[in-house]
Amino acid sequence: MSVGPVGDLRDRVRGLAARPGRSIVGIAGPPGSGKSTLVELVLAGDAAARFAHVPMDGFHLADAALGRLGLLSGKGAPETFDVDGYAALLQRLRVETDRTVYAPAFERGLEQPVAGSIAVPPEVRVVLTEGNYLLLDAPGWARVRSMLDEVWYVEVDDAVRRTRLVERHERFGKSPSAARAWTEEVDEPNAALVRGTRDAADRVVSWEGEALPDRTEDPHR
Repeated sequence: MSVGPVGDLRDRVRGLAARPGRSIVGIAGPPGSGKSTLVELVLAGDAAARFAHVPMDGFHLADAALGRLGLLSGKGAPETFDVDGYAALLQRLRVETDRTVYAPAFERGLEQPVAGSIAVPPEVRVVLTEGNYLLLDAPGWARVRSMLDEVWYVEVDDAVRRTRLVERHERFGKSPSAARAWTEEVDEPNAALVRGTRDAADRVVSWEGEALPDRTEDPHR
């Protein structure tokens, strides 16, 4: 099912908020597709207490761990995340609705995850969580999918998406040549992997090539 207007998605979230219990909606898509921006647009104007945004990016492995594993040069690939920790948090968010649950965030200034940054209090009815690999059929990631009521897949014109990624990498300190190299050698293989999960989504959100307002927190999104 293809969906365009943000208003339709906002209505869906409000409908989920009216159901018993707590719902968790995933937003997947390749790096640079605008997932976090979509969450902000969908939640704009609603009471913050009813909804929470919990990004997957808080489960980036720290650079120290990536260095020990020899994965630092591929930061952003599936194996560079603590997928088991992410799945465990989603399970807690689903069942521990009588207490505040704290989630990590990714701090752009530090380039590191920071524990306990996002509070999800009992009154939250819908959690939106976004990340590249929510639909990946692989160990750990399949458990993540089982924790989600539904998953939306965000797609944007590839030329727009790649341009946005290069600009982000430059903004966060890479030279133009290094930004282009990282986009082609790291981001694009990840994007191809994510595109292969598109058909498993409950909804496809197409931006028809229009550039979304840019984010400045995580160039791996």
